[in-house]
Amino acid sequence: MVADVRRVLRVRHYSIRTETAYLGWIKRFILANHLRHPEELGHREVEAFLSRLAVEGKVAPSTQNQALSALLFLYRDVLRMRLEWMEEVVRAKGARKLPVVLARDEVRCLLAQLDGRAWLLASVLYGTGMRLMECLRLRVKDVNFARGEITVRDGKGGKDRRTILPRSLVEPLQFEIERARVLHAADLALGFGAVWLPYALARKYPNAAAEFGWQYVFPARKRSLDQRDDRERRHHVDAEFVSRALKSARDRAGLVKHVTAHTLRHSFATHLLEAGYDIRTIQELLGHKDVATTQIYTHVLNRGPNGVASPLDR
Repeated sequence: MVADVRRVLRVRHYSIRTETAYLGWIKRFILANHLRHPEELGHREVEAFLSRLAVEGKVAPSTQNQALSALLFLYRDVLRMRLEWMEEVVRAKGARKLPVVLARDEVRCLLAQLDGRAWLLASVLYGTGMRLMECLRLRVKDVNFARGEITVRDGKGGKDRRTILPRSLVEPLQFEIERARVLHAADLALGFGAVWLPYALARKYPNAAAEFGWQYVFPARKRSLDQRDDRERRHHVDAEFVSRALKSARDRAGLVKHVTAHTLRHSFATHLLEAGYDIRTIQELLGHKDVATTQIYTHVLNRGPNGVASPLDR
């Protein structure tokens, strides 16, 4: 069962993070039903499982929906079961909340508490608006210093896009890439140096994996076994490194707002709107499919009730 799910996930090019999450939910679902095969289960068991997550586990609607997506993937794409009850399962509705946005001074205070790679990663996230995994998976060849832009490959929804390369980060990024070059040369000397390539590129371009242009801009300090094929490779920096660094910096800066990598992306968009850039441009930089997603940042600008003069005061 697990092998079948993993095979279909990889055929359909799901990310390793999604693979891990889906496999985890499917295992929990089977265990919750006393190891019965999913083919013997149905609408009642799925609803009961999701209800327990909400009532007993007190999970967020987004988590509950992720569990549902995993189970629907299992039935539709792995078991190839087209049952009427699948169309009747109702997804949990989450409350629409305004994103947490840092003021410019708060961003400066936060970045002042960081140094080294943690500072550079946080600065890239805020300066480009990239999602965390887009930043960590950035390849050397996709940083264009001459044009002052970064190409984001295979972003959310499988789309490529371009975003800005802040001038203030040109020198630090060049230094980081030279550091990656040294690590890559050392790996090649030891018989390693082949990075993971997406999809069928490894077969189409058998020598590309060892080329420097395909290496990660932010390589990990140590090589590790790749979960996809158990080969030893140098992966990119772990996402937890960034999360821990931001949390520690927030505490040292005395900020009360919840700060994550996505907070820096929210702040990037909001500060561009404040600077007068049009929402369509910001939509393209963020990689939003629908401009309605980008419009949420208009609600956090200081131009709401605070920016309107009451007629009584006129």
